[in-house]
Amino acid sequence: MQVSPKKLIPAEHRSYYLFGENRDELFEAADGLLAQGEEGAIRLRLDVSELERYEVESRSQGLFGPQACYALVRNAESATPKQSEHLLKLAASVEAENRLILCAPDITWKKALHKKILAETKVVSCEFRVPSLEHFQAWFEGEVKSSNLYVTPDAISMMAERLQGLRQAAKQLITRMKLYDNEEGVQFDVALVGELLGEQAPQDLDEYCHAVAMKETRAITLLRRLLINQQVSDVQLHTWLSMRLNGLLMFLWHQRMGERRPAQAARLFGAASQLVPQEVKHWNAPELMAAMKKLTDTEKRLKGASTESRMMVLERLTLDLITHEQS
Repeated sequence: MQVSPKKLIPAEHRSYYLFGENRDELFEAADGLLAQGEEGAIRLRLDVSELERYEVESRSQGLFGPQACYALVRNAESATPKQSEHLLKLAASVEAENRLILCAPDITWKKALHKKILAETKVVSCEFRVPSLEHFQAWFEGEVKSSNLYVTPDAISMMAERLQGLRQAAKQLITRMKLYDNEEGVQFDVALVGELLGEQAPQDLDEYCHAVAMKETRAITLLRRLLINQQVSDVQLHTWLSMRLNGLLMFLWHQRMGERRPAQAARLFGAASQLVPQEVKHWNAPELMAAMKKLTDTEKRLKGASTESRMMVLERLTLDLITHEQS
């Protein structure tokens, strides 16, 4: 039986199988399932190589009689064929008072274990998919409001885009914001949030990345403005550009593989999800691969492998990227 993530709690079944690409939400749900139930139950967090511990504890009578045993297996996706058979046998034979939670983030449909567990009628399965920008932003906005923080809509959108579905990172950022706010009612705008994220001029950086991706000559002017006028770190600029071009490459790959929603499959968020489909028209796969190599070479120069000024290194990179025509 397969259920949606929203219907996992309260825990009413003996055996669960959680899978999918959204690791943060998956492990949050697994922790929730582990916490449910008897207060005095034995709770175990196991690797797939430690299944014997669950068998021993689940059969233990204890000093004062039997105890419920709840176990969370963190990496079922890495099970060997022998371990896979062991997992299947355990999942199908969990006693009424016990609970077994199998976590398999990033497992694919090609895995024999995956197919067999989905077909097991005694196991409740649940898929955790990569959230859309709208879904993640709505969740993030709810977390911000429940923390009594005042954040502008633009800042919410920027954070949702930069965090790219990473729930744990989002919670850590909210914790930092609460410490910064200190119950004083601070309004978090794009500039302030950018500083907390360790980034300067996020809007201008995004404009620069878009100009490079569109191969526009104004990218040189934007680069100089960022580095000279706004004192943006060369490492930050390089990181943003690398992420954008990698997004282009992933979008193109998923598009060629016939994905119906290549932007979502490539995990593009915010403005990038709207702009990359336009930008990718200016590139082909070999060109993007060459661009990624140039970015790697540039990173080495920025980290001390060159005596050239960092401005010159980044100017040359930008010129190379915007003047290279498709073949």
